[in-house]
Amino acid sequence: MEKLMENDSDIKYEGLIRRIGLWTMILGITSAVFYLLHDVIGAMNYPGYNWMEQAVSDLTAEDSPVREIAGIFTGLYGKCSIITCVLLCIMVKYISKPLRVGIYLFAIMHAISNIGYGLFPLTSEGYDGTFQSFMHVYVITIGVVLFSIASLVVIAVGSFKDKRKKLGIMALVALGCMFFGAVGSGALPKSVFGIVERFSTYSAVIFTAVLGVYWHLEFNGEAK
Repeated sequence: MEKLMENDSDIKYEGLIRRIGLWTMILGITSAVFYLLHDVIGAMNYPGYNWMEQAVSDLTAEDSPVREIAGIFTGLYGKCSIITCVLLCIMVKYISKPLRVGIYLFAIMHAISNIGYGLFPLTSEGYDGTFQSFMHVYVITIGVVLFSIASLVVIAVGSFKDKRKKLGIMALVALGCMFFGAVGSGALPKSVFGIVERFSTYSAVIFTAVLGVYWHLEFNGEAK
């Protein structure tokens, strides 16, 4: 009887995890869609905005004429991405420690980004020496960058260690895009600043969706 109860409990737990996995995938993809919508719709309604030259953060800057419109979508993106990360943290409870820690670090990065940038937005002029801009640039941004790099490196290492080659490669691709965006935005002509900068911003956004899809497939026996 006890064995049957344990088996029944295992079946219920497996069913719960699969449902969580489905919602993780749905919310991960949805978060990326909302972020893209904030970029596209915000740019369409911002007079004179040139997405090839300007940063995506200009759309939600404190003095942006489309801050309210773009903010609706970034708010939805933030909620979906945070819930995705919470569900991921639940799903990876029993995987190897390095990969689990990497997921936790990635979740912390999202929390810092969503809360920090919401509390300390920049103006379209960028850093202006005020406390608000100091917090945005030297506290929030540095925190996001450090946790992003650390999480992706640990996820990549943990993935290869666990023989999850595809996930490890995707983590390295995201890390590469992040570095390209950071370095290229300062090294390449200003005429392509907006394009290059988006490699950094979208790397974390898309990788969140990737994690949601991967772990949904993993708990359905389809990921390798």
